[in-house]
Order: sequence, then C-alpha cells, then structure tokens
Amino acid sequence: MSANDSTRVVVGMSGGVDSSVAALLLKEQGFDVHGLFMTNWEEDEQAYCTAAEDYQDARQVCLELNIPLHKVNFSAEYRQQVFQYFLDEYQANRTPNPDVLCNREIKFGVFLGFAKRLGGEMIATGHYARIGKQGESFRLLKGKDRRKDQSYFLHAIKREVLSQVLFPLGELDKSEVRLVARKNGFDNFAKKDSTGICFIGERRFRPFLQNYLPAQPGEIQTPAGEVLGRHEGLMYYTLGQRQGLGIGGQAGGASQPWYVADKRVTDNVLVVVQGHEHPMLYSDALIAGPMHWLKDEPVRPRFRCQVKTRYRQADQACEVRVLSDGQCRVVFDEPQWAITPGQFAVLYQADECLGGGTILASESASILPAAETASA
Repeated sequence: MSANDSTRVVVGMSGGVDSSVAALLLKEQGFDVHGLFMTNWEEDEQAYCTAAEDYQDARQVCLELNIPLHKVNFSAEYRQQVFQYFLDEYQANRTPNPDVLCNREIKFGVFLGFAKRLGGEMIATGHYARIGKQGESFRLLKGKDRRKDQSYFLHAIKREVLSQVLFPLGELDKSEVRLVARKNGFDNFAKKDSTGICFIGERRFRPFLQNYLPAQPGEIQTPAGEVLGRHEGLMYYTLGQRQGLGIGGQAGGASQPWYVADKRVTDNVLVVVQGHEHPMLYSDALIAGPMHWLKDEPVRPRFRCQVKTRYRQADQACEVRVLSDGQCRVVFDEPQWAITPGQFAVLYQADECLGGGTILASESASILPAAETASA
C-alpha cells in the first residue's frame, strides 16, 4: 500500500523499541500515524506499575514524533477472550500459548475495531513478520530476522485482517531496529524485550496460577510405576521439562537428568524418564485442530510442507493429512522431541505461513532416535 497524507495508520504502541520504530518508519513513509496504547490487565499492583511505565515510554516517543497517542482499556475483553482460555487449558492439563489467542482476539481483533473508530484505515504493530500479496490474496510471511520471526504467534489471525495490517519491521533485523531507535533519540532504544504471559508479564508462575486454580498434588513415577517423589499439580509441568522436578539423582541409578514424559490425568501421576534421548520423549506424528487456514483450505487430502511445534524451533519437514473433522494429522520425516498438547502446530511452505491448529495429541515414535540406536 502506498503512503499518502490521508491514509491513517493506527500503531499499537507498547512502550517498547519495536513499536516505537514501527511508528517512526510509517511517519517517514508519509502516513498519518496515530498511536494507541492498550491496557489489558489490572489485577494487581505489579501489572499496574508495569503498564504505567510502558505508557510513559510510549508517550515520550509519540511526543518526539509529534503524533497523537490514544489510550484504551481492553481488560474485560482480555479476561473473557484470552485469560479464561488460558485457565481452561491449564485446568485440562494442557500447556497453552496465550500469545496466539491474544494476537487474534485483542491485537488484531478488538484493537482493529477501535482503530477504525479513530479513523484508521490500517493498523500496524512492531511484529517481526511480513505481508505479501499474490494476485488479490494477502499472505503472511516470515520476518527477515529469523531469530525474531513472529509469524508463529500470528498464524491464527483472521485472513481478512491481513489486507488491513502493516508490519514495518518485517524487513529489518533486531539490531537494526535498536540502532534506528538510538539514532533518533528514543530513551527506550535498549529496553529489554517483554517476556512472560501476554499483557500480564513476568512473574512467579506457580503462585500466580494458584490464585485462580487449586493445586492437586500427586505422585511422580517412572513408566514402570516406581514412585520417585511428589508433584504440586500436573498443570504446573510441561512435557520435556527438566527443571523444578525436585527428585534429583536416585541411589544406585543412572546419573542422567529426569524429564517429564507424560501427565496421566486419570490417576494424577506425573511420569518421568531419564535422558534427553529417551524414546518416550519422541513422537512420529501429531493431531492438531481445529485448523485455521490463512489461505484457501487445501483441496488435497495430503500435502508436504514444514511445521513448527514451538516458537524458535527450526522448520521440520512433514506430510499433512487433512481429516474430515477439521483436524489434521501431521507426520514428521524425523521423530520430534516433547510434542506438547495445548501448544500450536504451525504449517509453512518456505516463507509463507499456511495456518495451524492446537496440538491435541501425539503419537509415540516407533523407532529409537539415531543417537540412542547408535549407543545401544
């Protein structure tokens, strides 16, 4: 989309360096830029103080750019549309990724609606991703900076939104973004990237979750049923987890570390195995759904592509088998480690994000990983 003085773009201003540089670049391109700061969590003093500091950072940047900054509170929408999902998933002993739903429902949902009320024709964020166009169709593409690419978290946004979104940082590396911010005198040029739960931030996870869900302690066992200790509640653990198990080495046993291999809900048992290469930690395939497609749904019942089952994972070659119930079976070329229900399987063809779905189940590997086979 070409810029002109009458095209208003509303930029999601978080107070961080990415959204600040996004706003700067759009203004330099000639857009009529407005900033919009969202408050989405007000449950405690920590969140309130963090939001207040972030707002002041966003305000300082907007003053320097001479652009309006609006402020809106989406706490009710966030709690209903994102946080309740977060709690429901943990209560079901799955490991959710709230950032995906937060993008779909808040940043590219209610935010877009509010931006239109401000006269915005487009919205923009500081995500590291790109929008491509093929004919009349818009495509979600990976960001140039592969270490920061955020297309994984964006795969669930509605297709029709792509034509109304700008990602000014899509062609830049993070180091370039910080350099631009520093050259333009932004005080937040070295500000640490936000982490933790979307809009809630960093905090001690177990005490935070205990405020909303009761703990249900139980036994930690080996696959053979040997009791090694006690867990604080299955919801606090994720498949492949090594730290925080509290069982250490066992007398007369192997010295390899323990990993979470299964969460047995029926009898509230956390199953652990020793060694990163244990076959119980590997899967040949997964079931995901319901699938959300960013392009026309595949007409072929089977096709090859790449998949990510977690952020920052390298693309993994696979075959996708489309099922009749809106789900997919993803069969890996190579067994994959610690496939986690509740996370997302996101599909790619080279740089293009095809869409994805929630991981519902995995199928255990039928062969030992190469490293273990060689040592057997």
